Formats: sequence, C-alpha cells, structure tokens
Amino acid sequence: MSFYDKHVFFCTNQREAGEACCNNHGAQKARDYMKNKVKELGISGSQNKIRINSAGCMDRCEEGPVIVVYPEGTWYTYVDESDLDEIIEEHLKNGRIVERLKI
Repeated sequence: MSFYDKHVFFCTNQREAGEACCNNHGAQKARDYMKNKVKELGISGSQNKIRINSAGCMDRCEEGPVIVVYPEGTWYTYVDESDLDEIIEEHLKNGRIVERLKI
C-alpha cells in the first residue's frame, strides 16, 4: 500500500535559452496554487494523504505543462487554474479521471 492515497508531481523544470519546458508555462505557480488549494480544502496531509510535489524534467516538454498523479500514473496537461480545480475535484477528491486533460 502506498503511503499517500494520491501523489501529484508537477514538472517545474526550467531549461536554458528559451527551450521548451514546463516552467515556461508557469508550472511553479500552478504547483503552488494546487498545493495551497488542497490544503484549503482539507484534503492534504496525514488525514487524507494527498501530496503535491515538484519534479524535475519528466521528458514530456512538447506536451507541457504536465503533471502525473500516482498511484494511477495518469498524466495531465493544463492551461489555467480552472483546469487544476477540475483535476482536484474530479480526480483527487472523486477518483474520476479528467479525460479532456489527459495526455
């Protein structure tokens, strides 16, 4: 059994000289938003065990920005906070994959 019920990794990699990377799309800001949102909703930490983390390059730059949710191994891309809210509500809270954001 996994320590966390859900573990969300945000690629926050920043490449040099304007090369394609997730952080060019505001990945660190998005990660901070989701981390704060799950705390506000009371679904993070030891009781609900949802963890939001930063990750280095996950080699999907052309599809960026990207996150992956474990233990399912579901990959998502997102555009804005409303996409992140949908992932929180549907996937993290209700266990339903958000097909329109899945890559």
